[in-house]
Amino acid sequence: MAVTKEQVLAALATVKTPGVETLANSRVLSDVVVSDGKVFFSITVDAADVKAWEPVREAAETAVRGVPGVTSALVALTAERAATAGGARAPQPAPAAARPAPHQHAPAGERTQSGIPGVDAIIAVASGKGGVGKSTTAVNLALGLRDLGLKVGVLDADIYGPSLPKLLGIKEKPQTIGGNRLKPIERYGLTVMSIGFLIDEETPMIWRGPMVMSALTQMMREVEWGKLDVMVVDMPPGTGDAQLTMAQQVPLKGAVIVSTPQDLALIDARRGVAMFKRVNVPVLGVIENMSYFLCPECGTRSDIFGHGGARHEAERQGVAFLGEVPLHMDIREKSDAGLPVVATDPDGPHAKIYRDIAAKVLAQIKGGGAGRAAPKIVIEA
Repeated sequence: MAVTKEQVLAALATVKTPGVETLANSRVLSDVVVSDGKVFFSITVDAADVKAWEPVREAAETAVRGVPGVTSALVALTAERAATAGGARAPQPAPAAARPAPHQHAPAGERTQSGIPGVDAIIAVASGKGGVGKSTTAVNLALGLRDLGLKVGVLDADIYGPSLPKLLGIKEKPQTIGGNRLKPIERYGLTVMSIGFLIDEETPMIWRGPMVMSALTQMMREVEWGKLDVMVVDMPPGTGDAQLTMAQQVPLKGAVIVSTPQDLALIDARRGVAMFKRVNVPVLGVIENMSYFLCPECGTRSDIFGHGGARHEAERQGVAFLGEVPLHMDIREKSDAGLPVVATDPDGPHAKIYRDIAAKVLAQIKGGGAGRAAPKIVIEA
């Protein structure tokens, strides 16, 4: 029998808070998301009250896991700072911790990073803005690395808009191991995990930043990734919580920036390059996606979004230019059908482009440093 939201709330009605009400009736409880036996919610309190509320978070997690049919529970404790007299929130470093648990903020102070057990290298595929084909590029890049003889995993870090279930045609749910760890899904020789596997496709993820960071931490630390040569992380667009979490939580080998050629996209790509440099993550290079269009009927080439802008920007930033990917119906149709071109048309021209890019990325990884210090970041709540 499927677990319902009402059953979860009934369990939370037994959890006492530091006040007089139960957790289910308090104003600190977020919306409760229930999907296939997995439960997600957050508790939002003032930063000064975090210590008093941590036992409540633990009790809530225990109560929910006791509901028949619940296979896992993610409960985030979110701290908000009170506004200053001028109405603005005072920027402060987040509290330091030796190792953040999945429900806590990632610490902003400098600390020693730990990698993901069994994963030799982690790279982020990012873009300054959405709509540039970053996820399609990440999947085909991962497949290109696979074709170079590597064992490759893909982590979908876009909590609000997960794309991997669609791009890889995955509809099944991951299994649990020992009741508290997830087994990733295998597809096309890739080891894959996405929040999209755990929730319904139409369920909105109305989560605050700390909840996003908690979910990312759980997918990195509480998934049986096994032995991987490379993990490709499909980042959400922009330069926000997910990017900071990845930069703080794991020693990224580097970042690949995806952009289209036009000036508007390049402005945001420039911000992406600057952000990764700011947090001490090497930029492995820039890919120009939708670089040009070849008419399938007459073979005429059209530079719909301009051409060469990403190459010029890479040169200006002093980073490698990794290659050009055309705007083509085959790439779009196969991506929508969950049949990425590198896997399903390995001898085609587009698969060759992605494999060439993968070879350049691998050369950059092998030529890079062994590690880096976690950056010092001040977070404004």
